[in-house]
Parts: sequence; structure tokens; C-alpha cells
Amino acid sequence: MNVPKILVDADACPVKEEIYRVAYRLEVPVTVVSNAHLRVPQHPLISRIVVDDGFDAADDWIAEHVDAAAVVVTADILLADRCLKGGAGAVIGPNGRPFTASSIGSAVAVRAIMSDLRAGGDRIGGPAPFAKEDRSRFLSALDAALTRLKRLQGR
Repeated sequence: MNVPKILVDADACPVKEEIYRVAYRLEVPVTVVSNAHLRVPQHPLISRIVVDDGFDAADDWIAEHVDAAAVVVTADILLADRCLKGGAGAVIGPNGRPFTASSIGSAVAVRAIMSDLRAGGDRIGGPAPFAKEDRSRFLSALDAALTRLKRLQGR
């Protein structure tokens, strides 16, 4: 098994600082993938990939580099689906909720329904505002996923 790593869909990720803290503590490399140049800490565990601004370019890069040792952080349901199908070790939303093989189908379906409603002119609310509890849940979920992967690897 490869060394555990974190791949971050970073353009709108509200938990980058939390990711760095966990990565430093557990000594896990992080790749921050975005369409724009984002500031990242100067640290040997942190790398930045800036893709072109093509549609889904960041998603494509992440999906191509996912493996069983990767923990992917994304709010994008379709990217989460691609990563799970690609064999990701774990996929976690910034709110700490894991995407799993058993939950992704309904998440994709709800996303499609909401998209159709919006396209039809219906006014529907967006996701709940990001809360302190989400940040705490995320830290716990990321720590648990990385610990599990390290245990599987025998580290």
C-alpha cells in the first residue's frame, strides 16, 4: 500500500488550516489542488497543484491521482463519486460527513433533483452555513480516516 496522503479540492475548501494541522501531527503529505494560485504553507509535507481553468480540471487531476491510500477532501458530490469509484481510501466533506459507497448514490440523486428544481426556476435554499460543529466533525473524521489508513499500512 502507498503512504497515506490527503488530496484537497481546494478552491472553496473552508478547512485547509485544519488539514495542515492534522497533516503535520500525523506526518501525512497534502496536495492542494486548485484552479487558482492559493497560498499554502512552506512545508515539506504540503504541495500545491494549480491546474488550468478548464471545466472540472481540478476534479480531473484529483480523480486521476486517487488510490487506496488517498483521503480526498471535497464538497463536490460528483467528484466524491468519482473518487470512491477510483478506490479512494476515504472521501470526506468539509463538514466532516464521509462519502461512502452506500451513501453516494442517494447524494448524487438528491443533487440531480435539486439541480432540476433550480433549472425550473424554483427557489430552494442552499447548504446550511458552515458551523463550528462542522469544523470539529471534520477534524475528527480526517484524523479517524488517516489513522485507519496508517493502521492498514502497518505504520
